[in-house]
Amino acid sequence: MNSLHLKRAVKTCQSGGVIAYPTEAVFGLGCLPLNEHSVERILILKQRSVSKGLILVAATIKQLETYVDFSEIKSLQTIYDSWPGPVTWIIPAKSTVPSWLTGEHETLAVRVSSHSTVRALCSELGPIVSTSANPNSAIPAKTNQQVRSYFGTKVDYVIPANITNVMNPSEIRDGLTGNIVRSS
Repeated sequence: MNSLHLKRAVKTCQSGGVIAYPTEAVFGLGCLPLNEHSVERILILKQRSVSKGLILVAATIKQLETYVDFSEIKSLQTIYDSWPGPVTWIIPAKSTVPSWLTGEHETLAVRVSSHSTVRALCSELGPIVSTSANPNSAIPAKTNQQVRSYFGTKVDYVIPANITNVMNPSEIRDGLTGNIVRSS
């Protein structure tokens, strides 16, 4: 990713903005997870209930330790072996994690991405919210033009890129049981 785009995306998030960025399979909407106003904006854009919870994406496992409690996971190596990569795990959330991230759950969905843009963003910012860039029931955006057609200027910055692979959104698994919640 162009360093100018990285700097602009980082600055946008740090100032409370919402960005759209390429992931392994689709464009994601993101912001800093502890900025409640920014998270609320994403939920409004997606027409998504706060009760569902959100995904955090990170560059390293260490970045997630503030948010989730890995100590209850019996098969931790399975999770570690899947990262970095397109597998999201639902892990017990720490008690300090705000409900605008967990929704009605005591868990949080987290992923360590293998995508170079996501890793660059998270290396600068720490974990960010990662939810597909589409309104409820619309197909996820795979181009920056699709992001703009869905949201116009309601997204503060769109990293110019296109998704070139044909993967589906990430697989989601339960960290306690290993069961697949959503297959890719």
